[in-house]
Amino acid sequence: MHSALPPQLAPAVIGRPAGGPLHGRTVYDALLDNRLCALLLERLRVPGRLGGLRFCRVADSTISSGMPARPVTAEQTNSSVVYGDSYILKVFRRTAPGLNPDLELPLALARAKCGRVPAPAAWFETDPEAGEGEPVTLGVLQPYLSGSADGWQLALNALAVQADFTSSARALGHATAEVHTALAETLPTTELRRPQLDAVAAQMNERLVATARVVPALRPYCARLRTAFDDLAALGHDGRAWSAQRIHGDLHLGQTLRTADEGRWSLIDFEGEPSRPLAERRRPQPAVRDVAAMLRSFDYAARSGPSGGDPWSLEWARRTRAAYCLGYAEAGGLDPRSAPELMRAYETDKAVYEVLYEARHRPNWLPVPMAAVRRLARTHASRDAAGPDPGAGPDLDGSDGRA
Repeated sequence: MHSALPPQLAPAVIGRPAGGPLHGRTVYDALLDNRLCALLLERLRVPGRLGGLRFCRVADSTISSGMPARPVTAEQTNSSVVYGDSYILKVFRRTAPGLNPDLELPLALARAKCGRVPAPAAWFETDPEAGEGEPVTLGVLQPYLSGSADGWQLALNALAVQADFTSSARALGHATAEVHTALAETLPTTELRRPQLDAVAAQMNERLVATARVVPALRPYCARLRTAFDDLAALGHDGRAWSAQRIHGDLHLGQTLRTADEGRWSLIDFEGEPSRPLAERRRPQPAVRDVAAMLRSFDYAARSGPSGGDPWSLEWARRTRAAYCLGYAEAGGLDPRSAPELMRAYETDKAVYEVLYEARHRPNWLPVPMAAVRRLARTHASRDAAGPDPGAGPDLDGSDGRA
């Protein structure tokens, strides 16, 4: 807050309270103030406590002083500041007591020597000794991958010129499998048996019912979509079990970066879906959930590109999805297409999530996930015993979770 804000900070103004203890002062976004960003960086360079906050730094990290701050203006769930061309600071807008996965998982991957994720250099949190309960993660400083391009834009660029994307998708499958393998080796895993699979299927059904209440267009397809969740529960009734581990939780092309020189893929933003409770986001889940979400992302790119989902774009999505699964199988030792019931359930659950998001935030985009819903409903109506082949792509119509 400030009594008289300098003119250059006018775009940062949030408001001027008409009463209360802040009456007469201007409240503004501190991350648009270069002076305050510099102070925040300095505190991250020098770990320790300050009031109700605790600043932490990885011992072998080298953080230079005086790097210029540049706020990231692109639409994001959180707020970010780039320091020079070396680091990016993510400040979380939605916080909760407990370790944020966007700090927890990259730290675990750094311990596993996995080079697919930028390792945290420093972070700050509430100080549990200054109050009660668990610390709240407030921000994380990580290396900035200067010159990298995000996978979403790369996919759209390829679609715009009708370029092949299979080699890139295959390499991205490699990167995803490497991250999953490292997480399974570093953090606890578990097995989903009948009670757990029943619970997962029930939660998916609950989301379907809740979404149908909000989006009437979904209602005619609910009965057929529900068969995907019933098939998932049936696995446990047949005595089958599936491994569950920590995963990305919100994986899509916009959460990936590829370097311009080496063409090497990295995964970013391990926070999961911020709208879901922290305990749910930290819960072990089948790795196929991330795979299904990425397959949806390729399809969404095909529907969102200049061609708007014409036959060439849909064929592009089919080949790209198959290449991604192939790359994942090569690096991870398990083809995600070998679990059709899980893939079908998680693709359907993702499409339902997309319908709700688009209805609430971008109604003009609702036809995109609804096209996926119609195709998925037809797939479930046929009850193909072999299940959907992500390579053949029975569902080429959904959203990638950029929602």
